[in-house]
Amino acid sequence: MPMGPPIVPGLFAAMGFMAVIVILIALVIAGVFLMLGAKFAGIEGANLGKSMIAVIGGGILALLTGWIPVIGWVLGIVAYIWAIKTVFDTDWGKAAIAWLMTIVVEIIVMFAFMVLLGISAAFL
Repeated sequence: MPMGPPIVPGLFAAMGFMAVIVILIALVIAGVFLMLGAKFAGIEGANLGKSMIAVIGGGILALLTGWIPVIGWVLGIVAYIWAIKTVFDTDWGKAAIAWLMTIVVEIIVMFAFMVLLGISAAFL
């Protein structure tokens, strides 16, 4: 009989549970950023629920189109903006502004955390 650490099935279940929790937290954070971008773009009815749906839909569409060589990333961006346009029932211009403002807000928050934590931009 081999002597080693016991395999604890509960440990694997706990790791899976924590992965689900981390994904949900990341979804909420991305939804908050998209909601801020949508409000800045002047989209009426922008709330966290719609933002989270747009993040999920845009992420799935970008994943499906992003593997295409050369133009995949462009198609992914267009698909993500289309998801925002569809979920918020707005036009292409406001959806693109919401997407861009989401990126700008994320960068601003990242740099603010870097300044607070004393991390240099050389780590980017």
